[in-house]
Amino acid sequence: MNRLGTKEWEKTKAKVKSNLREVAVELIKLYAKREKSKGFKFSKDGKDQEDFEYDFIYAETEDQLRCVAEIKKDMEDEKPMDRLLCGDVGFGKTEVAMRAAFKAVNDIKQVAYIVPTTVLAKQQANEFRNRMKNFPINIEDISRFKTTKEQKNIIEKLSRGEIDIIIGTHRLLSSDIKFRDLGLLIIDEEHRFGVKDKEKIKIIKDTVDVLTMTATPIPRTMNMSLSGVRDMSVIYEPPYNRLPIKTYIIEKDMDIIKEAIYKEVERGGQVFYVYNRVEFIENTVNDLKKELPNIEIDYAHGKMTPKQIEKKMKDFVENKTKVLVCTTILESGIDIPNANTIIIEDGDKLRTCTTISDER
Repeated sequence: MNRLGTKEWEKTKAKVKSNLREVAVELIKLYAKREKSKGFKFSKDGKDQEDFEYDFIYAETEDQLRCVAEIKKDMEDEKPMDRLLCGDVGFGKTEVAMRAAFKAVNDIKQVAYIVPTTVLAKQQANEFRNRMKNFPINIEDISRFKTTKEQKNIIEKLSRGEIDIIIGTHRLLSSDIKFRDLGLLIIDEEHRFGVKDKEKIKIIKDTVDVLTMTATPIPRTMNMSLSGVRDMSVIYEPPYNRLPIKTYIIEKDMDIIKEAIYKEVERGGQVFYVYNRVEFIENTVNDLKKELPNIEIDYAHGKMTPKQIEKKMKDFVENKTKVLVCTTILESGIDIPNANTIIIEDGDKLRTCTTISDER
């Protein structure tokens, strides 16, 4: 920290201005290049697309239909798409992305879907497979959950064009990943990626259609959309018949915690218990087990091996575990409809976007 008006303050201010100018110039060049460049012009919807969308078991909201139409219009233009899709958790962004992915695959193009966590990569891959099971589409996921041999096999199939949709973490940005014909890049919560990953994404953006999804857009991303540098679609309304979320902020009270867990489990639901200190997480689990001896409680954190995490999450998804005590590995879009209660211990110590994500 420097005093206002001092030489050190003026130097710091000048340096920040210089860095901002460099970023602005770089962004202007990138988006000017995209405006002039020509990408692949996707075909209009055919019967396969209609059949796929008809297969959706829920009623789409008006916002979902509008966003799908905006994305399709971009894809059917020769100018490369760069669209931001905003919508709260559970508002149906994934279905919108699936329709865009299906459209790309229908034109014999490959789709890459980049997500911030390994758990989310696995879950999204399963969702895509289930949603597209009635169509001849090859879907794979790649992350640290896969062995070296499995990853090598996936990479080879990807380069030969045998994989239509690949879902993964920043592993998809590695130099050994080669696509036969990439047509659409979907990015989930871009602000969660590091600087090097963002640079690699920037290079890919030059040549393919890009759909970026977020529930918590950072100011820079939002400003780019509002200023017209990047197109934006927003899902404002929740799915039909969705009840509002209730949030309570209280001091830690074990009686209240027990009541909340019992109430949720008794109605057939499950509970996420967010505790972000790995070194003490087992102590927290043991305390909960003493208070709730008849309820299945387990834990997971980022320092476990990929297979351990996968097993813990699998047990929770299959409702074998009723309460999962975990760190913020769950924060990015993990969708477990049966988990209706989230308890966050020391929520004031989490980053803002993490707390927002978890409190939904």
